[in-house]
Amino acid sequence: MTLTSLQTLIIILMVALGTMITRFLPFILFSNPKSKNAYVRYLGQVLPYAAIGLLVVYCLKHLRFDQVSHWIPELIAIAYIIFIHSWKENVLLSIGTGTILYMLLVQYVFI
Repeated sequence: MTLTSLQTLIIILMVALGTMITRFLPFILFSNPKSKNAYVRYLGQVLPYAAIGLLVVYCLKHLRFDQVSHWIPELIAIAYIIFIHSWKENVLLSIGTGTILYMLLVQYVFI
């Protein structure tokens, strides 16, 4: 089945709308700053760290130690990200430049 351009555009817009609703709905529902809901405040404090931890575990789950070229790029990139983030305290800078460094290492240095 081939879709027309209009059908493709409608599908993309509906998926974007569904994604935006699921992302923004909790902020709309719980936006009252006078809310005494301790559970929601607790989740707001804990979930960002849990998400970062989940991403780190996911990225390192297939790490192999049988050859140096399989784990040194990850180690260098992680050390760089920790250093840059503790120095500049900018998440986008540390993750963005860490990703670029990692890609350069695996593409050109540790082939």
